[in-house]
Amino acid sequence: MNRPQGFDLVERARAIAPLIAGEADEIERTRRLTSTVVSALIENGLYRALLPQSLGGAEVPIEIFMEMQEEIAKADASTAWCLGQCSVCAMIAASLNHDIACEIFDTPPGILAWGAIAHEARAVEGGYRVTARWDFASGSRQASWLGAHVRIVGADGTPRKNADGSPEVRTILFPVASAVLHDVWQAIGLAGTGTDSYEVSDLFIPERFTAFRDVPSALVETGPLYRIGTGSSFSLGFAAVSLGVARATLDAAIALSRAKHQSLAASAMRDNQAVQGLIGRTEGDLRAARAYLYATANAMWRDLCATGQFSPAHRSAVRLAATWTIHQSAKVVDAAYHMAGATAVFRSNPFERRFRDMHAIAQQIQARDTHYEDVGKAILAEGR
Repeated sequence: MNRPQGFDLVERARAIAPLIAGEADEIERTRRLTSTVVSALIENGLYRALLPQSLGGAEVPIEIFMEMQEEIAKADASTAWCLGQCSVCAMIAASLNHDIACEIFDTPPGILAWGAIAHEARAVEGGYRVTARWDFASGSRQASWLGAHVRIVGADGTPRKNADGSPEVRTILFPVASAVLHDVWQAIGLAGTGTDSYEVSDLFIPERFTAFRDVPSALVETGPLYRIGTGSSFSLGFAAVSLGVARATLDAAIALSRAKHQSLAASAMRDNQAVQGLIGRTEGDLRAARAYLYATANAMWRDLCATGQFSPAHRSAVRLAATWTIHQSAKVVDAAYHMAGATAVFRSNPFERRFRDMHAIAQQIQARDTHYEDVGKAILAEGR
């Protein structure tokens, strides 16, 4: 059988999933990935899934990355979320000088994390100076380097502009030791991600440790993967995480239904027609969501490989598919949670954490309802 490039990463993810599942309680308790899990991810090369081959990465087709994420998410959503975040962050290597990229990614553990775009950096001789604090840095507790997306101002404080008049935004990169991390991630779900804040004070960033993110003309790598950009890659990866969480939750409900007897009744849940119907419909919903997401990704990838272009139409299609998949996965988790009845509320059973994780995922930027408005606007504008 012909397997796509990098398929062994999916097999490796599947192989270490039991280890990750066994560490999930400790990850939840400490709000950090355990060293055992991080070591397994590193040793199996999973953090390097989207790193260029020229730097020793796998540079896999996006579908393989998605499948890898799905398998890890079945075991633990926090682990999958951190892995996805840091894997996509590594795509910035495609816009860096080779030696600089090697310094960042070939020095153990070679993991980069960053937070939300915010603040500005002042241009000075040889680089930039910045004092700022950023939030939402998933995976930062495993990282050896941090990044930040900042607006650039000149020495006189005047904002620098691109040729089209938009603000100049650069991604700055610096060792984690240059920052102060703040433990702020006290969340209802994805508790183990350590999505904390980080801060620097009057930090000098040499020019060579900056890059333009998701700007095709700035790429030094020619592979089609890097034409997709980090925004759409995040969307596809985190939608795959939601599928993994939904699959694991529904499987747990199915296993429970096979074994559990209903209260005040002698019959097993598996013999209840209402339960049978709910499982059938929910299974259909999950399969449909997965098929839609992967069909969209595959169509985009085929066109991208043929043309070398990631078109606005495909960007819109990815946004719609990812958003809808996350929302559909949340509905599947809700159905499985309610199907489990009172069993679902106990921490000793495999429902309540996944319920919380799924609803934390659904609150992220990749699941915003406004994405439907953006897609609808584009559809209505066609043919004008």
